[in-house]
Amino acid sequence: MDGAGWEAPGREGGWVKGGWIGRGPAGSTAWDPRSIPRTARGAQGTPARREELQGAACPLLQPPSMASPMRNLLTDLDRYVQSFRVFLERSTEHQSMQGFVERHLPDVIASIGNGKSTINVLSIGGGAGEMDLQILSKIRARYPGATINNDVIEPSADQISKYKERVAQASNLENIKFAWHKETADEYESRMNAEKKTKKWDFIHMIQMLYYVKDIPATVRYFHSLLESQGKLLIILVSGKSGWETLWKKYGSSFPLEDLCCYVSSGDLPRMLDSAGLKYQLYELPSHLDITSCFTEGDKDGELLLDFLTETLDFTKTAPPELKRQVMEELRKPGCSEIRDGKVFFNNSQGVIVVEP
Repeated sequence: MDGAGWEAPGREGGWVKGGWIGRGPAGSTAWDPRSIPRTARGAQGTPARREELQGAACPLLQPPSMASPMRNLLTDLDRYVQSFRVFLERSTEHQSMQGFVERHLPDVIASIGNGKSTINVLSIGGGAGEMDLQILSKIRARYPGATINNDVIEPSADQISKYKERVAQASNLENIKFAWHKETADEYESRMNAEKKTKKWDFIHMIQMLYYVKDIPATVRYFHSLLESQGKLLIILVSGKSGWETLWKKYGSSFPLEDLCCYVSSGDLPRMLDSAGLKYQLYELPSHLDITSCFTEGDKDGELLLDFLTETLDFTKTAPPELKRQVMEELRKPGCSEIRDGKVFFNNSQGVIVVEP
């Protein structure tokens, strides 16, 4: 293996993103604001390390001045939740992921359980379980006679509670056994190592969570090593062709990230996987976010969306005027958005990577 291809800066913590829609805090303690899932598309570090690590999976970026009034959005849970809800209302991410599950997942799982009476599934950052149950329904349909063991790694007690409620209310879950583990991905690995266990899995999925682990390549390596001979590893991240990529590669160093996260997109994964000699398939999931309200002065939803896009608490009020002007201009450009019928649609596309055993 080419070690350089796997190099990425380590980070304190190991915050794991919860599942997909309806996900909530996903840190090592319930409601820790540092653990709130979703945007946070960047990372910070020293100037010397920044240049050294250019091109690595998680490039380090310079944080704003210590005197800056800008604060990371994850430091205010209520504000984060408000902004995330507006994002969900204005984006097509929900529909985009549902489309992938319906159109492509059956082919992805077509051989994972061949000849097996029991299929083992591992959900990393399962959140409240909505996406998990959709995935399980497809696995169950493909292997109707098999018992499915579904283990969930989710550090938020609140999310686990919601997940359990969803399971209790759902139908057609016969032959599916659930086990929840209140821990991060890093904590799971540490526990398995301490117990000298190496449980193998037929299907592992990591949806919108790699931004919050302390070492992205090492995390991918570890969970890939747990695949059975016909198993698959599913990873979903923001697309390397999305507006997130354009905005955060250009301005991520100006946003107050406070070492809570790391920028990585689906465009970064192939280099890592190629260096390890792994085979994979890539899928692009088109999605857009209506950010028209961001350009209306005083619009509350627009201000919440700007907070979400920049991972900054009250971006409109606290960002330096020049930074605000540049970001607003950037959001209108083709690299970030498309203007149709007088509305501005941000490119919220996602990338899916399916890694072979």
